[in-house]
Amino acid sequence: MPRRTALTEFMRRLTKHDIAIIPSALETVRSNDTNHRYRQSSDFYYLTNFDEPEAIAVIRPEHDEHPYVLFVRPRDAEKEVWDGQRAGVEGAKETYGADEAFPIAEFEAKLPELLTGRTNLIYRLGTHADLDHTVIKHLATLRAQGRKGVVAPSTVTDTATIVHEMRVVKSDDELKFIERAAQISAEAHLAAMRAVKPEMYEYELEALVDYVFRKNGCDAPSYGSIVGGGNNATVLHYVRNDAQLKDGDLVLLDAGAEYKSYAGDITRTFPVNGKFTEAQREIYELVLEAQTACVAGVRPGVSMDELYNQSAEILTARMIRLGLLEGDAAKLIEEGAHKKFYMHKLGHFIGMDVHDVGAYYRDGKARPLEAGIVVTIEPGLYIARDAENVPDKYRGIGVRIEDNVVVTSEGGRVLTGDVPKTVEEIEALMGGAKANAAH
Repeated sequence: MPRRTALTEFMRRLTKHDIAIIPSALETVRSNDTNHRYRQSSDFYYLTNFDEPEAIAVIRPEHDEHPYVLFVRPRDAEKEVWDGQRAGVEGAKETYGADEAFPIAEFEAKLPELLTGRTNLIYRLGTHADLDHTVIKHLATLRAQGRKGVVAPSTVTDTATIVHEMRVVKSDDELKFIERAAQISAEAHLAAMRAVKPEMYEYELEALVDYVFRKNGCDAPSYGSIVGGGNNATVLHYVRNDAQLKDGDLVLLDAGAEYKSYAGDITRTFPVNGKFTEAQREIYELVLEAQTACVAGVRPGVSMDELYNQSAEILTARMIRLGLLEGDAAKLIEEGAHKKFYMHKLGHFIGMDVHDVGAYYRDGKARPLEAGIVVTIEPGLYIARDAENVPDKYRGIGVRIEDNVVVTSEGGRVLTGDVPKTVEEIEALMGGAKANAAH
């Protein structure tokens, strides 16, 4: 059944003068005549639960007969032999709860009638060029008939201003999906920690992670997995994953499962041979201290900016002690000197999109967290092999530690705590796995 709760709430936020037109995601070509695996638009799926391409939802609050209309691909026996069964017009109504449904080919012919009598169009320009052209063309035609008494939308409101704010605070059902995505992601990270060994390739760990995701019913990772060994871990969005893992290096694994269209997102950094060197341990425990403190600071009313500032203070003070920075901590932060090694923010919202939607700032101020928001907490330090003016022993070390945390009325609840993150816990897990493998 469709997410009637989300759709009902969306309609409640509109007026009788509004009409919303929300398209499905476009299919994307992989090469020549083959496409990537289809992934529905998060906004469209959130409101409709409909996961086929070539569909458009039209929502008209207080319409006498059909406030919710779906335009979809019709049933086609020949095409369904190749691509699988379609819901079709009847399925759009019977299975997905549309008040009325039509073949997608009829959308343009029916568009003038749909728009007439409404004064505000809820539509996101800039994502579907062909549909943009169609909508703008018919808007202009209808507006030109204003002296004949035709009423047409005079304003266009971005769909995101409504739907994206709805998606920020998760429902209980959404939290269940996110928690399951986190559990599957955790299982994959545990498998990687147990399996890694010198001379493996990064893509072997990626393949193992993908296997765990699929085995647990996930269609795909929620983003391209990052498997960075040694200096590759200092590249923030490293995705080549084709280098050999070396004895004595760390490997940074940033990977999350997508379950029922909801994302997990975990990062752990661990030694390829199961044992941290002294220098690796120093950098790792510095990041862990910041991460632990910020996870503990998650609660309603605090902003992500406040938590980021806390992480910057901890990391900068400790970097001074290790000789990575010199000077007064407060002045270094003010000058942004810490960003030489800590280039990104502390975290982000997570939900149907791994970097989920919603405003981080309101009226120029950082948005306070509230119960039902899920965030990542992921400080890191990245000391490239060619970094200047740093002790040699730290060169080529990249560390990031990331957990998913749901904000509750009492504080924050970690969803990804099954994956160890202290040095002792990691070494114990990896040592046990290697001992078992030896027998």
